[in-house]
Amino acid sequence: MDSYKKDLRDFLFRGLMFESEATGFQKAGIQIGADLSAADEKLLAEQIAPFSISRRNNAIEMARLYALLHCFENEVRFLIRSTLEENEGVDWWEKLPQKVKGHAKSRQETAFKDSWLEGEKEDLLGFVDFGMLAAIIIEKWSFFEDIMPSQHWLKQRMEELEKSRNFIAHNRMLLPSEFNRIYMYIADWNRVIGL
Repeated sequence: MDSYKKDLRDFLFRGLMFESEATGFQKAGIQIGADLSAADEKLLAEQIAPFSISRRNNAIEMARLYALLHCFENEVRFLIRSTLEENEGVDWWEKLPQKVKGHAKSRQETAFKDSWLEGEKEDLLGFVDFGMLAAIIIEKWSFFEDIMPSQHWLKQRMEELEKSRNFIAHNRMLLPSEFNRIYMYIADWNRVIGL
């Protein structure tokens, strides 16, 4: 093995060893790397400072839910994409119901017309409404039945989470009992799916 390959291998190995050890240190409460949380908190405090304390507190509380729902929704999209790619091939999108494809395509076209609005615009699954995600899974149930307990289980959780999601997306405050329902449903989903 020439010197360059050996140096590269050693560098990569040391990086893997450090990453492995860093996780242990972090679990023990030892900080590894830069702590950006203080800078992030300061920036957030500056941005929302003009608003009342009550509004700021509500915003911070709702931000936790938004982050959770963002992760959840995108994990559902990932599950759909990976399961259908595995079972139907790379052209899985073409095998979805026309209603789903047409709706997503229309929303994508609108996004491209709004050229001033920057963001991810290529992924058609990203333009599928939250409520339609359950419909895709049910339409392709034979690929998901080993993952989820039942269609009823799926529909119940997705319908209730969609209502909460829409409430949050329109900047309305939820009661603590709704926070608990969202946490419970997503924890249940993660347990069943194996996250």
